[in-house]
Amino acid sequence: MGLSSKSVCDRPVFTNIFETHAESVRNFIYYKCGDKDQAEDLMQEAFIKLWQNCKKVFFEKAKGFLCTVANNLFLNQVAHNKVRLEYSKIPRSNKNVETPDFVMEEKEFMNTLQKAIAELPDGQREVFLLNRIDKKTYKEIAEMLGISVKAVEKRMHNALKELRKLVKNI
Repeated sequence: MGLSSKSVCDRPVFTNIFETHAESVRNFIYYKCGDKDQAEDLMQEAFIKLWQNCKKVFFEKAKGFLCTVANNLFLNQVAHNKVRLEYSKIPRSNKNVETPDFVMEEKEFMNTLQKAIAELPDGQREVFLLNRIDKKTYKEIAEMLGISVKAVEKRMHNALKELRKLVKNI
């Protein structure tokens, strides 16, 4: 059986891919996050996605697919944690000066905004959060992501446009 004729959907082939690449995918994520448990979870999620998409992934591309998926899962977690952290920094006063209606509307707005940010495509969400939460300049973001400043501007423009659409009723 030649390499190109191996199907990732065959259990023995999938098992072989797991045994061959699990450790390197886990280490790849561990080097990014520094947390063994998180790296293990993300590696397992990546293999689940590989199994779910086994008909679409060629045997030769399995390791690249796993690394890309694991990296994206990690970046999604980082972005989500940044949103949660920023939200937790908002001062909460114990005095209820606002009306209950205002408090409820504020919570609804924050939920809508968080959902809208989470629904942004990965590239746009990453640029938006790096700029608005981490206060990085477009140049710094471009260097971090290995893209041009123009690409960062475009992603930010599209993110803001999409967020305006998603939260326009509020």
